[in-house]
Amino acid sequence: MSYHNPPTTPRRSATFDEYHMSEIRRAAATGIYDIRGAGAKRKVPNFDDLLFLGASISRYPLEGYREKCETKVTLGTRFAKKPIELKIPITVAGMSFGSLSGPAKEALGRGATIAGTSTTTGDGGMTEEERGHSQTLVYQYLPSRYGMNPRDLRRADAIEVVVGQGAKPGGGGMLLGQKISDRVAEMRTLPKGIDQRSACRHPDWTGPDDLEIKILELREITNWEKPIYVKVAGARPYYDTALAVKAGADVVVLDGMQGGTAATQEVFIEHVGQPTLACIRPAVKALQDLGMHRKVQLIVSGGIRTGADVAKAMALGADVVSVGTAALIALGDNDPHWESEYQKLGTHAGAYDDWHEGKDPAGITTQDAELMKRVDPVAAGRRLANYLKVMTLEAQTIARACGHNHMHNLEPEDLCALTIEAAAMAGVPLAGTSWVPGQGTF
Repeated sequence: MSYHNPPTTPRRSATFDEYHMSEIRRAAATGIYDIRGAGAKRKVPNFDDLLFLGASISRYPLEGYREKCETKVTLGTRFAKKPIELKIPITVAGMSFGSLSGPAKEALGRGATIAGTSTTTGDGGMTEEERGHSQTLVYQYLPSRYGMNPRDLRRADAIEVVVGQGAKPGGGGMLLGQKISDRVAEMRTLPKGIDQRSACRHPDWTGPDDLEIKILELREITNWEKPIYVKVAGARPYYDTALAVKAGADVVVLDGMQGGTAATQEVFIEHVGQPTLACIRPAVKALQDLGMHRKVQLIVSGGIRTGADVAKAMALGADVVSVGTAALIALGDNDPHWESEYQKLGTHAGAYDDWHEGKDPAGITTQDAELMKRVDPVAAGRRLANYLKVMTLEAQTIARACGHNHMHNLEPEDLCALTIEAAAMAGVPLAGTSWVPGQGTF
């Protein structure tokens, strides 16, 4: 009897997988790094790795039809003469006109207003449509200073000093020439059709002491009326939060690496910063150590999708969460309705992230006049409002199940973790144990 040697089954490398080999080929062919929008796509520990324990005998749940769970929140109570009142603890994050179309910005304002919350300008200034349709509008003050003027600072309801962004801690944004239309160029004082790259740091200050001076300047310009936020990327959340508080912030905005961006190098998006889940507890501890938790409000953003995410972030100590990418999806971004057109661009619905190219079939991340017509601001605004309403109802459902009559009463003791990594990051016990990694034994 003769035997032959069977061939070994071919297998792909876990290191040189299909995606990384395609990226090597692309880099070799073009000689330029990859640019894209959105946030990190790699799998990292996230809110799905946490579960709520719910109430039974040791905790008494609330009856959903008869017992109220409050969602209102006030931001800017530390120093501002006119803090802002929100009906829900979910806001719309900063996304610029230029990155987004005018109709998309208007839709965000309409949706946020219907839901009783705020929206945010983003880089490049304030549009009249956005201001006109936003009951509560936060004005971002960024390193680029594009579109910035004192009149709009005064017209805003709050001011957000942007130090960092979760998708690119330590880096600046990009807006490529194909999206620099006549209107964008005029608002940003830039030449039409020329690539723009925003600064990675503010030009007139270099540290926390200078930040304190800048915040005082902004307060004087606005007669101490507007709440002043400071937005930091999820890099060193304990120290950045503490320094923002020291500089005089009313509100700290903390953006994890799942947070989106209009455009930057993919190496930034995937390899710089920390997951949102890892950032919340250090920031809360900084506030607690300073005796400022709930006095200085904490807004968490970066990959928030559902009411469960909202409730988990608040249980870990956040006052409010903010949504960006999810808000765009609610408007119609990456909708399967446009699948055939996404395929013409070499991608498909759900994966489209070449926002910088200005060819978005949904008309949201573009300045193309014909594509923008596909966005109906009124209808898109209603979709966003519906989405925000559903998230709020979901979060209330969870809070009641845990026995709480206010979203802010959610606490870490309501949570357990499914993985050791998530338990360590969130500072809650591993499911089925009383063990918090790094804080004791089983």
